[in-house]
Amino acid sequence: MLVRDKVVVVTGAASGIGRALALRFAAEGASGVVVADLDEAGAAAVAKEIGPRAVPVRVDVSSEPEVAALADTPFGPVDLFCSNAGIIGGHGLDAPAEEWSRLYAVNVLAHVYAARAAIPSMAARGGGYLLNTCSAAGLISCPGDAPYAVTKAAAVAFAEWVAIHHASQGIKVSVLCPQGVQTAMLEHGIDTDHLTARAVRASGTILDPSDVATAVIDGLAAERFHMFPHPEVAEYARRKAEDPDRWLAGMSQFVASLQP
Repeated sequence: MLVRDKVVVVTGAASGIGRALALRFAAEGASGVVVADLDEAGAAAVAKEIGPRAVPVRVDVSSEPEVAALADTPFGPVDLFCSNAGIIGGHGLDAPAEEWSRLYAVNVLAHVYAARAAIPSMAARGGGYLLNTCSAAGLISCPGDAPYAVTKAAAVAFAEWVAIHHASQGIKVSVLCPQGVQTAMLEHGIDTDHLTARAVRASGTILDPSDVATAVIDGLAAERFHMFPHPEVAEYARRKAEDPDRWLAGMSQFVASLQP
């Protein structure tokens, strides 16, 4: 997948990784970029940075009709749908049911809605690409945030299912699994000294969103299912697969070391 002359949709595009992706896709020569976000003003600002090849759209990704409408772009059919929007919870066993439902709607069902919206047209045209932001948490859990860990793992599982069932239609799928990225989400966790933020800071390099965008461009060109802006995440996932018991014990010790 080369982005030049392609029509791209990016959700969660008003800031952070989504903004970096939208700007980079435009720089790579995308013919049209749909900058979608719940933050309407933020999306408009990013689209203005890009220019006439971009259009801002306010979208609540927990609403299937609103996600479905993103596939009807002024630039033509969607070639690459980046389902990037995501939210955190911040709780463990004490997470209320409403938090679980909210994260499930945004972190899992939004990917389902994107696939339903994009795949029929893509398949009819001989193929297309879905890129789902799933976080390293989708593969190696998330200290301090049970709903986030579980919903991101479900997002990875759904992407695998789509790849298995729709490859014959020319549908390519990738999951973007970064670890620490300098975003407002992480900054809030650092400011509040949340366990999740402590774990991220202790785990390695904090990347700029533009670095993640570069990894995405490389991953799309190689059409890799797993995109690891932090290469160490691949090693963590390998260790988990090889010896789950040892990995769980190590993670438990790591989390214990982060406690005040």
